[in-house]
Amino acid sequence: MTISRREKRTKVIAELVIAPFGVGTSLSKYVKESVKVLDEFPNIRVLHTPMSSILEADSVDEILEATKAAHERMFIAGAKRVSTLLRIDDRRDKPRRMEDKVRAISKE
Repeated sequence: MTISRREKRTKVIAELVIAPFGVGTSLSKYVKESVKVLDEFPNIRVLHTPMSSILEADSVDEILEATKAAHERMFIAGAKRVSTLLRIDDRRDKPRRMEDKVRAISKE
């Protein structure tokens, strides 16, 4: 998996899961559309994983804007019902990146 977008140190890290309901067993057509939207936001770094996308930005507002756009894209793709889960880690005492969090739990 590759990380796209910004290399700047950031303060807000979020995990985003968006899934359509009632569209059958294959969701990739819908998920792909939401992924495209997230990748279009120039001020957000994105790491797509098999089960979610990890977002980094300077503000909660940027995360919420990208989340709303990706959520709406599912409807544009044809979904009639969409579930969105967003978990935000908003740390304001120091800037850090998603790699910092992984390193912190990997240290012996």
